[in-house]
Amino acid sequence: MIVRKINAKTGGEEARSRLLLFFAGWGMDERPFIEYLPPDRDCIICYDYRSLAFDGSLPAPYRNIRVVAWSMGVWAASRVLEGRHWPVTESVAVNGTPWPVDDERGIATAVFRGTLERLDEKTLHKFRRRMCGSREALESFTAHAPRRTVEDLREELEQIDKRSAEPYSPSFAWDKIYIGLHDKIFLPGGQQKAWEGGNIIPVECEHYPPALWRELFYG
Repeated sequence: MIVRKINAKTGGEEARSRLLLFFAGWGMDERPFIEYLPPDRDCIICYDYRSLAFDGSLPAPYRNIRVVAWSMGVWAASRVLEGRHWPVTESVAVNGTPWPVDDERGIATAVFRGTLERLDEKTLHKFRRRMCGSREALESFTAHAPRRTVEDLREELEQIDKRSAEPYSPSFAWDKIYIGLHDKIFLPGGQQKAWEGGNIIPVECEHYPPALWRELFYG
């Protein structure tokens, strides 16, 4: 896992006690999210889930931690945060589940492995178009696209597939679960099934929801 820390631009001493801990989705880095980050607190962005190793000392200085996880980041965060005793004030899951490769509660196995087997620049572009939902949204995303190679992304998918096959009973509790009603990656029906009984908030958005980032990050 790659962890990028971005220091607060404003806020003084108070900013140094607050942290936004964000787990991004598959294939990401910090670039698509920088413009949406709150300036009044430190931010940590996590991505590249070829490994789930996380330095547990990083959140130690903070008294107030807001956790936001999106897409595959929901799975990664569920694993990383399990059993931790950090001062999390609110945890928010967005368009993802703790079961990333699952025929009922995540991405269907055949779809996931088809993406893995056929991944190249052309199919990555098609995936991002489905993720964004429109040509205009894709163009906006592409202007700040992650700087990662297709080989990186293939290896990341391979490790997610491998880890998803392990028996797993998530125990980390999410306070809010946002489900995009137009999500074409993690289908809404599967998300509903995964989060049955949770605090579900339906939202009129695609898988990648730029209109929501500031609301989610600022809390």
